[in-house]
Amino acid sequence: MDVFTIVLSISVASIYTDFNYIDLSNDLVYSWFLLLITYYLLFGQIFQLYNLNVSNNNFLVFKSVFITSIITTLLYVFSPYIAPSLPENRLQIIYFFLLISIPTIIWRLFYIWIFFSPKYFKTIVVVGDSLATEKLIELIQFKNFHNIASYVSNTEINKLSNFHDVKTVDLIELVHSSLASEIVISTSGFSKEIIKNLNKQLISLFKEGINIKSFETYYEEVTDRVPRDHLDYNFYKQINFSKNNDNHFYHFMQRVIDIVISLIGISFFIAILPLLFIANLIGNRGALFYTQNRVGFKGEIFKILKLRSMVVDAEKNGAIWAQKNDSRITSFGKFLRTTRLDEFPQFFNILKGEMSLIGPRPERPEFVKELEEKIPFYAIRHVVRPGLTGWAQVNYPYANTIEEQETKLRYDLFYIKERSSFLNFKILIKTISTVLLLKGQ
Repeated sequence: MDVFTIVLSISVASIYTDFNYIDLSNDLVYSWFLLLITYYLLFGQIFQLYNLNVSNNNFLVFKSVFITSIITTLLYVFSPYIAPSLPENRLQIIYFFLLISIPTIIWRLFYIWIFFSPKYFKTIVVVGDSLATEKLIELIQFKNFHNIASYVSNTEINKLSNFHDVKTVDLIELVHSSLASEIVISTSGFSKEIIKNLNKQLISLFKEGINIKSFETYYEEVTDRVPRDHLDYNFYKQINFSKNNDNHFYHFMQRVIDIVISLIGISFFIAILPLLFIANLIGNRGALFYTQNRVGFKGEIFKILKLRSMVVDAEKNGAIWAQKNDSRITSFGKFLRTTRLDEFPQFFNILKGEMSLIGPRPERPEFVKELEEKIPFYAIRHVVRPGLTGWAQVNYPYANTIEEQETKLRYDLFYIKERSSFLNFKILIKTISTVLLLKGQ
């Protein structure tokens, strides 16, 4: 709809007004529109225009559309050869920006008012024991994207309505009467007799086209991380390598991309190095670079290269987890972390093959030893090459407790399970968004 709105507004303006920056009669008009759409969708992703948490908020929609339209306009009008020639009347550029932004904002506000309404949400029935059901319903209510028609459990849960006893429920009638389109179920904790009865009804509902998902599948779809329950002695039943793990072409292309982007990153880093050196003399007063041992692919130790962002001798009393608003971070170091410039020297590690552009962030041996003792499955994250950025990195802030590290691990395990070119692209876009919006820690 964004694309349709933009193309329609420009076309109408070209036909009925004196807007002529994009000439509809020109043979190149289709390639011009294609370029415009590509820019807009790319920057729309970067500035979170297609994030559901943004698209249902008036202010955030206005902000995202405005920034996306400005960047798209600037890049478009200064794209040589592949975009229309700059108009003699420079006001045409302002008209162009307004034709992109205003109609899109109006459409987006209409979407929030009409379509982003509970009556259009997916209606689901939750089936599971009281503990699993309560956790799942809390998660659904927190995300606020689905309607819960009712829940089927062995015990009624306080503060939740529409309870049905799993021993006596007519699941088929319940789904029909509530007009539910999906069932989320966990049979853990139920007896064999109850499971057998549920399965008979589920088969009938499945034949009718009702979507049936396990708690674990639904949890991963909503949270983008594996459930905590998967971290047990049966982990191998749930946590497997993605299909791309055995895809040689995927690995080859990933390495090619790593080399190309690391060379670009190193070139940019060298270009700004004099400025960083001067700023470090003023704001950091000490060495610009430092190295640190990290645990890499298959548990091998390598030296990571970074720009120093903390005071000298920040860990003279031993290794300490970094955390948000860490008092050891210098004023210049805070800038480096916010812009992620402190990570740029790691392009050398990527070029050497010690790291990849995307993967679980490498941790220090001291921390890994402790984490592997307290989280037995922590070592699983070392089955892929560590990355400059990763799924856990873009979805979770600094983790400085065992519980937070476990949560971060579950994001990494999700990446290992689902690793693909599309997911890598998604991580890259989220990383660019973090850098441009100065969300780095």
